[in-house]
Amino acid sequence: MFFKKRGWKAIALAGALTMSLAACGSEEAGTDDGAGAADDGTSDDGAATESQETYNWQFVTEEVQGQVQYEYAAEFADLINEKSDGQINIDVFEFGALGSEVDQVEQLQNGIVEFAIISPGFTGGMVAEGQVFALQFLFPDDQEVTQEILNTSEALHTHLSGMYEAHNIKPLAYFTEGAMQWTGSNELRTPADFEGFKMRVQESPLIMRSYEAYGADPSPLSWSELYTSLDRGVVDGQENPIFFIEDASFHEVQDHMTISNHNNYVAMSTVNPDFYNGLPDDIRALIDETVEEMQPRVFEMQAEMNEELLDSIINNTDNPTEVIELTEEEREAFRELALPVRDFFRDEVVGDEGREMLELLEEEIAAHE
Repeated sequence: MFFKKRGWKAIALAGALTMSLAACGSEEAGTDDGAGAADDGTSDDGAATESQETYNWQFVTEEVQGQVQYEYAAEFADLINEKSDGQINIDVFEFGALGSEVDQVEQLQNGIVEFAIISPGFTGGMVAEGQVFALQFLFPDDQEVTQEILNTSEALHTHLSGMYEAHNIKPLAYFTEGAMQWTGSNELRTPADFEGFKMRVQESPLIMRSYEAYGADPSPLSWSELYTSLDRGVVDGQENPIFFIEDASFHEVQDHMTISNHNNYVAMSTVNPDFYNGLPDDIRALIDETVEEMQPRVFEMQAEMNEELLDSIINNTDNPTEVIELTEEEREAFRELALPVRDFFRDEVVGDEGREMLELLEEEIAAHE
């Protein structure tokens, strides 16, 4: 097991350092000498960049050490450093070090940090079309097929990415962190179980609409507040991939976990486009090559974490959690309620471009199935 467990409670302490760290990040971003004139040299192993300039960048994530996003960013940084023969150094920040999810998006847009992993759910108010990932039962149940769609989809890599670039965010890759599951203070097996259920959600109108369709009372909340809110009954439950549920210890304050596989937690590896477009061609090519290499790696990473940590939840006798796996018939009851939310997405959330993107994505999914 390659990941390291880290207590979520340290996140609160990190928040106090937000302003000073952000200020430091602003000064250190970019290159050592600012202008950075390049020369035509190459490294001894022939694999490094044409320029001999040293680069120092920052990569911020929405998760902490031991979780998928952070481990992705750390491995990405190591690969870039190795490929560039030490010319490119990337400091990776876990969630909380530079502020909230929204703070991190703004830092990327403003060039304070160069790279970020962003969950589209936290940008739904800015790029409404990004809420497409909140549509439940949209992607195939087969995780490998879903990742193949995320790798190759024109709807995502051309249409949706262009919408993000208009807001100074350039998606480099989309990847699943695993199927989403529910935890709750009570059993969640039928839509009736969601009646009046206070469900923690990301700041996304479409996610809220999805749970309203089940009869729940959705409550937007940053994950840094979630453990305490579950413990105190401020909210009754939440959704996340299994690895996140266990690593953040949500199962310690929830009596039930439902294997629903109702959606995938999709994240975007992103870069500030002004920064990216201003780089030499060979540096950009190195970034693109590394992003592509990381796609199968992050899929393996999330699969391993989700499998191992499901076993940890099941075998945890100190904090016993009832694990319920929905039958296909039980899942179908939720699917029927979720389908009309697609019409809400088409008619109320997005415009013509968003409708065209969703239709193309549905065609691509149908072709894979």
